[in-house]
Amino acid sequence: MSWFVFLASAGGLFLYSLVETMDRRSNIYEVEEGSYPSELHPTVEKKKDELIELAAERGIDVVITDGFRTIEEQERIYEQGRLREGDIVSYARGGESYHNYGLAIDYALRTDEGNVVWDLERDDNGNGEADWVEAAEIAKDLGFEWGGDWSSFKDYPHLQMDFGLSIRQLQNGKRPGVNP
Repeated sequence: MSWFVFLASAGGLFLYSLVETMDRRSNIYEVEEGSYPSELHPTVEKKKDELIELAAERGIDVVITDGFRTIEEQERIYEQGRLREGDIVSYARGGESYHNYGLAIDYALRTDEGNVVWDLERDDNGNGEADWVEAAEIAKDLGFEWGGDWSSFKDYPHLQMDFGLSIRQLQNGKRPGVNP
């Protein structure tokens, strides 16, 4: 038996076909395997906006360079540096990234001249701290995990909220509820 649930967010409505009822203790529900959202999860969307606002209050202009990605988009990113020219920028194939489930964003900084930069040492607000790291700290305070903290492949632009779910669980149809 399938159930259908509409999840509302500022970016629109999500329709999920539920295979099982929601586990009210964990706020995790299941969808049909292989079913993917088409936008950022509502909590990630809200926290992304808060990150931009809080960083601006500190004189840091954060730009979101990526959010939800389709499986095909992720596969193209994975192929960079392997099948196509360029440096390797991801070790996640399509379906193996939190971006594919609307649970991750990437960010950069905008200079006063309007240029978007990926400069980890830049200190445009002049407080003696790298703006990039300040933005990451704000994001972590909002509940994001920062790819710059990873021990192996450092993914400095990457922020994600996994809601306690592994990629394997997401691939198998588990999804975080709207208010995890």
